[in-house]
Amino acid sequence: MKAAKAVKPARPSRRAAVPKVGFVSLGCPKALVDSERILTELRAEGYIVAPSYADADLVVVNTCGFIDAAVEESLDAIGEALAENGKVIVTGCLGAKGSVVKDAHPKVLAVTGPHATDEVMRAVHKHLPRPHDPYTDLVPPQGIRLTPKHYAYLKISEGCNHRCTFCIIPSMRGDLVSRPVGDVMQEAENLVKSGVKELLVISQDTSAYGVDIKYRTGFWGGRPLKTKMFDLAAALGGLGVWVRLHYVYPYPHVDDVIELMADGKVLPYLDVPFQHASPRILKAMKRPANSENNLARIKQWRSVCPELTIRSTFIAGFPGETDAEFEQLLAFLEEAQLDRVGCFTYSPVEGATANALPDQVPEEIKQERKARFMATQGKISAQRLQQKIGKTMNLLIDSVDAEGAIARSAADAPEIDGVVHIAPHASLQQGEFVRVGIVAADAHDLHATVV
Repeated sequence: MKAAKAVKPARPSRRAAVPKVGFVSLGCPKALVDSERILTELRAEGYIVAPSYADADLVVVNTCGFIDAAVEESLDAIGEALAENGKVIVTGCLGAKGSVVKDAHPKVLAVTGPHATDEVMRAVHKHLPRPHDPYTDLVPPQGIRLTPKHYAYLKISEGCNHRCTFCIIPSMRGDLVSRPVGDVMQEAENLVKSGVKELLVISQDTSAYGVDIKYRTGFWGGRPLKTKMFDLAAALGGLGVWVRLHYVYPYPHVDDVIELMADGKVLPYLDVPFQHASPRILKAMKRPANSENNLARIKQWRSVCPELTIRSTFIAGFPGETDAEFEQLLAFLEEAQLDRVGCFTYSPVEGATANALPDQVPEEIKQERKARFMATQGKISAQRLQQKIGKTMNLLIDSVDAEGAIARSAADAPEIDGVVHIAPHASLQQGEFVRVGIVAADAHDLHATVV
């Protein structure tokens, strides 16, 4: 019998051996930034991000736990990941709410709280050891992002020093911790170099940036720079891209930032969570402002920067809210003439101190008040959009198809505000700026043609 020839074993495919991690990201932009950091670390260590449950060796779910609906969505997402894949690591705000996740889904591999990249990576290492391959230990300087290439969220701090009675975020994310200003600016510069055209500055309280470290002086590009909202905004404004400020409490020093907006350094846009107009309700909420000061400040801001867009959020049906106090809120809307507004009914989130307040408002009254609120604001928003017809604007294009393009103006933050619909034109390209004329408006959006 002829001896069999020895066959050299086939070399295993390096790509086939690389572990793959699926990722589900829920919640607000701050959670999205946490997801981007985890994904960046995963890719830096050589893991591949899988596009489906079936392709993944395990799945990470970044959860939201702010209100009951978000908790339910997060628990459903965890359950789906377990059913489809079986190996799940949970992180995010819901993970900070005691044993909620483990009680609902005892088979999850690990549970961590928010902004816990190191803990998540330790759990991944335990259940899916990292590959040792120098060819995969590469990551772009701007990191891995979940937003389109032309805009990015820039988180400047974690946590919050306020103790609003309806909110449990400090119990999940802790007190304010400001990022070093040099690190923030380096990240911003890397993002701009990668092609980002818009930076969306986020935190729990952007106005308080640096207060925890007494506005310590840092360094960026070899020059001193204070860890302070105004100084950061001015430095970001020098990068040559749109800079949009979110979650700004109406402290007096915000007035200085309005000057930057008037000078064209940052977008004339403020996201200010006013929450209510009744002084008594604001006190019960433990909010750091009152409605009279807010109205005066809005008038002052607009006198300095007439193009200023203000968006805000409010709560209807807060415990103890009377009919008269709700009417006061509607009157505030009429007086303030805000551009973009969201309204939530009070949700008794587990752990919120407002749950113990007397005179809880019945659910049907909450919903009726929310409907009246949105109807009132809807008319105001529509009227303000009508005033833009005939104006020429510079827009940033989010998407293009055969029907034209979807774009945003300086007045429109992605996903939460309206958009501008542009008629088809050969010059339209995603991620680029375009000059248009506004030809029509509806309840929420504008319509334009290229000029």
